[in-house]
Amino acid sequence: MERHLAAILIADVVGYSRLSQIDEEGTRALFQADMYEIITPSIGAHNGRLVKTMGDGLLVEFYSVVDAVRCAVKVQQSKAEQAARPLRLDFRIGVNLGDIIVEGEDIHGDSVNIAARIQALAEPGGIVISGTAYDQLKTKLAVGYVSLGEQKVKNIAEPVRVYRIVLDPALAGKTVGIRKSRISGRVAAAGLVVALLAGLLAWWQPWTFNRTPAPVPRFAYPLPDKPSVAVLPFINVNGDEEHDHLAEGLTDDLITELSKVSGLFVIARHSVFAVADMSGKVQDVAAELGVHYVLEGTLQQAGARLRINVKLIDAVSGLSLWAERYDRQYADIFAVQDDVIGKIISALSVKLSEGERNQLARIPTDNLEAYDYYLRAEHKGIAFSDVETYRQALSLYQKAIDLDPNFANAHAGIARIAVDVWRNDYTFLWSAAVARKIAYDAAGQALKLDPKNARALSVLALLQLVDGRDGEAMDSATRAVAAQPSDAEAAGNLALILAQTDRQQDATAEIDRALRLDPTPPPSFRLLAGIVFYMSRDNDRAIALMESARSALPDAEPVHEYLAAAYASNRARQQASKETQALLQLFPDSNITYYSYLYDYWQADDLQYHLTNLQTAGIPDWPFGFKGADADRLTETELRALIDDKTWIGKHRNGTDFIQHFDKAGNTAYRTANTSLTGVVQTQNDQICETFGGFFRDRMVCGYVYRNTDKRDNPAAYIHVTPQSLKFFSLGPV
Repeated sequence: MERHLAAILIADVVGYSRLSQIDEEGTRALFQADMYEIITPSIGAHNGRLVKTMGDGLLVEFYSVVDAVRCAVKVQQSKAEQAARPLRLDFRIGVNLGDIIVEGEDIHGDSVNIAARIQALAEPGGIVISGTAYDQLKTKLAVGYVSLGEQKVKNIAEPVRVYRIVLDPALAGKTVGIRKSRISGRVAAAGLVVALLAGLLAWWQPWTFNRTPAPVPRFAYPLPDKPSVAVLPFINVNGDEEHDHLAEGLTDDLITELSKVSGLFVIARHSVFAVADMSGKVQDVAAELGVHYVLEGTLQQAGARLRINVKLIDAVSGLSLWAERYDRQYADIFAVQDDVIGKIISALSVKLSEGERNQLARIPTDNLEAYDYYLRAEHKGIAFSDVETYRQALSLYQKAIDLDPNFANAHAGIARIAVDVWRNDYTFLWSAAVARKIAYDAAGQALKLDPKNARALSVLALLQLVDGRDGEAMDSATRAVAAQPSDAEAAGNLALILAQTDRQQDATAEIDRALRLDPTPPPSFRLLAGIVFYMSRDNDRAIALMESARSALPDAEPVHEYLAAAYASNRARQQASKETQALLQLFPDSNITYYSYLYDYWQADDLQYHLTNLQTAGIPDWPFGFKGADADRLTETELRALIDDKTWIGKHRNGTDFIQHFDKAGNTAYRTANTSLTGVVQTQNDQICETFGGFFRDRMVCGYVYRNTDKRDNPAAYIHVTPQSLKFFSLGPV
């Protein structure tokens, strides 16, 4: 095995994967043109040897470090001359001097690895060199140097001194270093450091002269008091939809796992995907999201093999803190995730608790086919928009469970859909009773397998809240946030429960935190946040959020309901009336009595607040604005005669035909062309009260019966009005 001292140059194209995704053949042609026109001639002119190209990079060996850096300078100067071209590639170059191992035409060793690692620290179009290379150069070239200090790089035991090369004639042969002041807290020392940093900004763009220093990013939000990270969506380099779920799944999993670390502040999924197409630098994205660090990467699959590139960037300084390329089997996907998470935690000096360490060590499933089905279900989205999407996601979650019954996340996914169906009475999938049971069972199974599953805990909290078990709901919601401190959905659900249990001040603080975690939230989350602010009596903020949600959810009844109430509370009668009309058009049965049943689990003062606002906004007391005369209303004795082994035949106000039978034992059966319900019936306070198991959250619903004295709308003998419907009926044959 031959060893000798050599200067190693490694160059890599900036953003090659992103460019290839847009135009693979065109990007490759640009790389080949640069090799032919610039790089290969420069290597030859400076006595170098091209060892190999590595996809979008190249490895070159020189006997002289002076020749290596001169070659690098020539390449970057030639590339800078292409600035006017509409399409061009930028390179980062790293140079190191050290001992190498030669095997045939190839070279290896720590010296090669160091060159590769420090290359990632270069600016686009820039050059960085190691301390060993700097020691040999110093005043030998007409370039300047900026010390970047010692940098810890992967798989190298000792930190590496790194210098950035600057082509400013005024700095030729000079080295500028950024040193920490030894007189902490003194204004003069701080002023010197600030001045030095300001001056260096101009030099850190090495190939541009007389350039205005790059401005410090204007963060949209104050940086948190802990390391803040945004995991940008991984790019599917394959460029096909078939592999999109893998790239998104890797992004989601990293966000989820990092969100479990209390020492980190992690931006939510929706917000990072919302800024994914944002033009500009990583610093611009970080400023928009208000984070200090950004993780970006690419994923490519070829059969059973994966290539994953990952880079952690300090968005304030623009420096790459850590970068890695993984060429692994698909079966190693969880090992790659663990390594990435570990490197981020290490790079940001975050300390883990024993519980966090154990939670991060969990593997969600050892069945990769089940994992793939789960990723496809998640790819459908959390905020589902149509029935078919619900069905597809449920089918994929179920396939994952069939392959691995112990897959907690898949059970939690089903629970998440089921609780939506139950809370919103979406009977197109299941009856409310079935949805409620599925939600409880699926959340319970997920928590049996993983007691700290934040999604399952949040679902359980919502079920307990509507069931009137406030203390249990608060406990479950609090545990969800503790299990995943940076999960915006868990924080939002906790805020809702706080708001509905008379803790409005705590609720607004928690929803503010949730919105900071998800600064570009989906419409459904904006609605939830608006409801929290409305219940906390902060109608201005509530209206702003719900107006934003309305533009994306124009057919969502709750948007118009809460906007009408919030506007009415703010005495904006015209806007309240407009929202009321929109609600009545979508849900003509809307009425105050219905909402009094729907929200019977609320605190009494909150319920009265909401009902008063809805009444002020123009919502009628009964469906379709029905008002019956007291003289026409049947008494309790007359009502009993109508339900003692009798059959009603009639038509709903909306035109639906129905038939309903009552037996002597207090049972009833109701039928339409599309609905079949059985329940129990009784009379009280001159009302007929019915309960249909699994319908309307199992609430007993009461309503009046009136003689139909005005038969213009319908010739039936009676009118039955309840919070849910207005029915015209006559008694059928015995």
